[in-house]
Amino acid sequence: MVYRYFYDCEFIEDGRVIDLVSIGVVDEYGREFYAVSTEFDDSRAVPWVRRNVLGRLPSPADRAWRSRARIRDELEEFLLEPVRGRPSEQVELWAWYAAYDHVSLAQLWGSMVALPREIPRFTKDLRQLWDDRGRPPLPEAEAARHDALVDARHNLARWRAMTGSGRHGAGTPWISTTGG
Repeated sequence: MVYRYFYDCEFIEDGRVIDLVSIGVVDEYGREFYAVSTEFDDSRAVPWVRRNVLGRLPSPADRAWRSRARIRDELEEFLLEPVRGRPSEQVELWAWYAAYDHVSLAQLWGSMVALPREIPRFTKDLRQLWDDRGRPPLPEAEAARHDALVDARHNLARWRAMTGSGRHGAGTPWISTTGG
């Protein structure tokens, strides 16, 4: 059995470094996770990222802002809680143009070998699935793009459109047990 997550990361990159700005994750059942890093270097952002990503982040007073260590710990709990004690289920990660998103996620633990063994070492690519399926019609994106949680929700909608999978559950935001 597979427990699927759909996610998106916003980041600053310069061809050598990928610096996580925010991450949004949803599962097939409506659980959601969203966090903004307090540790990215906004001075390295190109004008496009300043305008389309940084300019759309929540207020710094919002609870979504967290250290990378806290994002890592809370994300690990979010991803593994539904499969804990269920050895027949495994986590599956999906993103649109997944390569940089996966690096952004994996770097929360440091090197890829530091990822918990239950978290996949790769993310399946929705864009590739779309090509493989003959480019079927996909749902329109919301106007407010480059918001990691909005884009993660859209990734789930894309997957459902491509696979014919309906909605399995009502939306249930994931609340951190550590106050975040």
